[in-house]
Amino acid sequence: MKILVVNCGSSSVKYKLFEYKDEMLNVLGSGIVERIGEDVSYFKYNSIRGEISYEKYIEDHAKAFEDIIQVLTDKEKGVLTSLDEVKVIGHRVVHGGEEITKPIVVDDNVEKVIEKYSVMAPLHNPANLKGIRILRKIFPKALHVAVFDTAFHQTIPEHAYLYAIPYEYYEKYRIRRYGFHGSSHAYVSQKAAEILGRPINELKMITCHLGAGASMAAVDRGVCVETSMGLTPLEGLVMGTRSGDIDPSIFYFLTKWENMSVDEVYTLLNERSGLLGLSGISKDLRVIKEHADQGNHRAKIAIKIFAHRVKKYIGAYAAIMGGVDAIVFTAGAGERAHWMRELILEGLEFLGVKIDKNKNLEPEKYGGIISSEDSKVSVLVIPTDEEEVIAKESLRVFLSQ
Repeated sequence: MKILVVNCGSSSVKYKLFEYKDEMLNVLGSGIVERIGEDVSYFKYNSIRGEISYEKYIEDHAKAFEDIIQVLTDKEKGVLTSLDEVKVIGHRVVHGGEEITKPIVVDDNVEKVIEKYSVMAPLHNPANLKGIRILRKIFPKALHVAVFDTAFHQTIPEHAYLYAIPYEYYEKYRIRRYGFHGSSHAYVSQKAAEILGRPINELKMITCHLGAGASMAAVDRGVCVETSMGLTPLEGLVMGTRSGDIDPSIFYFLTKWENMSVDEVYTLLNERSGLLGLSGISKDLRVIKEHADQGNHRAKIAIKIFAHRVKKYIGAYAAIMGGVDAIVFTAGAGERAHWMRELILEGLEFLGVKIDKNKNLEPEKYGGIISSEDSKVSVLVIPTDEEEVIAKESLRVFLSQ
């Protein structure tokens, strides 16, 4: 049986095709379409039968899916002989609010919920919904399952998810912390337990998803009890273009001093802040690091602020859980920036954290474990695989039908 997993962004589509056979999930093919709607779009496809990549103008998501279907069914390098082979399609959706708290079969009512919460995830939910609507037409016989980023964090207790504003706004609008990157946090926490050879219900873990969008979670014995993102993905860590935590009155003063509208300030905090706003160079840590190494002060301070914020959350989450057994790094910088991991963990020896610098340079050689033998806290680097989580959750829904 074939399972297609799709993650639609505002100008991108990530996809991965799995085969479920003998109770095992195997990847048949995967790829990404980037810069949809721009002058030059990038198409990449990898499969067990070969690779296809090219650059051309891809006008919209519908055309992107046409190209994806074409390569998946390609006579030489494709992995499908018929679209009817795909029995399940798992869709990543960012925000489901309190209305959808687990993977669910997509119908018109689910689409309405996704649309409703687009106001809280404007960069994600509209694109997620666009992909769902396109693929429901292309694959009318398949079971479509929506897997929500917010679902993993629904175990956070009330005292952790409520904001200290008049309670009536929670009752009226459900204003609260929801959290995101749920599939990633779920995957790496479970994987860390497997690597350590310990039951997840015995471990207190802090998971750090450090990509262009960045978030952290406190996972206490397999249950999420805190997370850094909030009502929207804007709260929490410093990110590529998002400010993360700020004094809310900054919003007020920018409207007064700069004569900016509410929408303009919201856009500024989401798209022009974070590492980009601090450095004035780029949202990419790799580029910023190059400039920092050349002596650029703003690049240096951007790096320090990013690491400081992650370190602060590690301390907070250790306090909330009454200790920590493992710290897990994943996503772009989490997986690839050894210097950033070292900077974040520096000074945490009082918690029992010690890393081996050689292991930190090449974590894959050591099974992902970069902590030293005498470290009380295990530190791991685990490449995230949100698509595998979505495939498993979608399969579970399919089998329960």
